[in-house]
Amino acid sequence: MDISKIVNQQNSFFNSNSTKEVTLRIETLKKLKHILKENENNLYTAIYDDFKKSAFETYIAELSLIYNELNDAIRNLKKWSKQKRVRTNLANFPAKSYIIPEPLGTVLVISAWNYPYQIALIPAISAIAAGNTVVIKPSEIPNNTSKVLAQLINANFNENHLTVIEGNVATTTELLQQKWDKIFFTGSTPVGKIIYKAAAENLTPVTLELGGKSPTFVLADCNIKITAKRIVWAKFLNAGQTCIAPDYLLVEKRIETKLLEALKKEIEDFYPHSKNINENYVQIVNERNFNRLAQLIPTNKIYHGGEVNPENRSIAPTLLRNIGFEDHIMQDEIFGPILPIIAFENLEDVIKKVKVKEKPLALYIYSKNKKIIQKILHEISFGGGAINESLVQISNPNLPFGGVGASGIGNYHSKAGFDTFTHYKSILHKTSWIEPNIKYTPFTKFKSAILKFLLE
Repeated sequence: MDISKIVNQQNSFFNSNSTKEVTLRIETLKKLKHILKENENNLYTAIYDDFKKSAFETYIAELSLIYNELNDAIRNLKKWSKQKRVRTNLANFPAKSYIIPEPLGTVLVISAWNYPYQIALIPAISAIAAGNTVVIKPSEIPNNTSKVLAQLINANFNENHLTVIEGNVATTTELLQQKWDKIFFTGSTPVGKIIYKAAAENLTPVTLELGGKSPTFVLADCNIKITAKRIVWAKFLNAGQTCIAPDYLLVEKRIETKLLEALKKEIEDFYPHSKNINENYVQIVNERNFNRLAQLIPTNKIYHGGEVNPENRSIAPTLLRNIGFEDHIMQDEIFGPILPIIAFENLEDVIKKVKVKEKPLALYIYSKNKKIIQKILHEISFGGGAINESLVQISNPNLPFGGVGASGIGNYHSKAGFDTFTHYKSILHKTSWIEPNIKYTPFTKFKSAILKFLLE
């Protein structure tokens, strides 16, 4: 495959101004939705072969979000794409001012393996909606989903407008050697640094959706039963292979035992012990990640779970207790079905310890105490989160999704995604029927006084 040829063709197509036509953008998005709908069974089969993920979980965690994004863009694209009139200040009178949204150009989307459909397609949807051409580089780790994405898109869309390029690290490296107008990457922080460095060679703007250790505060006044149910669902969905899953719990000491019991009960109800992967659970994506997670479990601190099965790469939902910030499992993002619980008595102390760590992608608080909730929200920097809930903030298109610091740069989803792939061109349009001489020489005290009045 000649990657440079594809990029040049996309540049030429973009420069033809075809993608700037709002009608073409909407038709492309409608076509993508139709193709996905028509091929849902193929999508379900491919992801099952990679993860043993059920159709139900694939729909709720992947396809429903994609359809929501498509519907939102199709419905609002005409409004988003309109130039916007803004106020002109007195110093520029008589004139009018407006802002023109324009696409950036040729976009590279490099996606991650954990949610291979939505992480590849949602940024691509935003880029197409904004009027760009797009190359998607899916992760090669779930090879069946990568293959089905390439087949569906490459067979139905003009390569000059939207295409999928499959491959390994060498392919990604070659893609990064091309000149892009925007690079969008989802993945780990170490790889994000490589992407950022490569983009800097051409001063290419980037959006980096990374990860981090996302804390969950559980205060004594929470509804323990509901809290446990929501945390267990959010943590063990996709076997914990979710960038915004609760990475660890910070639990007020006086409810630690009750919460542990409630978490255990929810796990037993949701995921009855079995040596086989059932339709409510998925396997770890590959052997390397399975081995990393298996070695991460401190066997002397297991409260519940801990069973590992190399034959089908499954790790039972696992709760750890008596964990401290210095423990090995607290040094890096877990990205698996292991949940450490840290008990605390002093909220101030634990907030300070969280703030010492890198800024997380997500943060969750379970409490009814508005003062404490506001304290945590005000003092800790993080990408986004939820109160008395976990994970589902991603399903609200009105909430921009993105990290801060080591957890990411920029955001997307809905209008925020459109903005990510758009340059807002500012225009001052002045009349020529009159020209005050105030800005011209000679510079006088009278002119200076008028300018101060107008500009200050």
